[in-house]
Amino acid sequence: MLCALKQAEEAFKADEVPVGAVLVQGGKILSKSHNLVKTLSDPAAHAELLAIRSAAKTLGTPYLDDCDLYVTLEPCAMCAGAIALARIRTVYFGAYDPKGGGVEHGARVFQHALHKPQVVGGVQESDCSKLLVDFFKGKR
Repeated sequence: MLCALKQAEEAFKADEVPVGAVLVQGGKILSKSHNLVKTLSDPAAHAELLAIRSAAKTLGTPYLDDCDLYVTLEPCAMCAGAIALARIRTVYFGAYDPKGGGVEHGARVFQHALHKPQVVGGVQESDCSKLLVDFFKGKR
């Protein structure tokens, strides 16, 4: 999660919503990313999707069933859908997202998906939340 937090800090510096994601296979980092929505003018350029795409390309397969995802914020419904389609084994996330989350909140995508990854929420929650609060304080 520390690596995902570093990615989120990079997003913060780039004036992107500070979310970072890291995909790991066998203890080795396959890919890491942060939100690039504004930078790429792409509403789907969420950290999770970028990390999934990169890892799938590296491995040459759309199925990441022996991989774990670390992300600083509860994935939204779009990202949760991609996680399920990629068959990611375990999702570790930091801050909960009562408004936009799609795992523990909102659509609860994994309850309806064919592939249901293991989910561990609240990992380093205070550090992940603080970064988001600080970012949005400057915006409002």
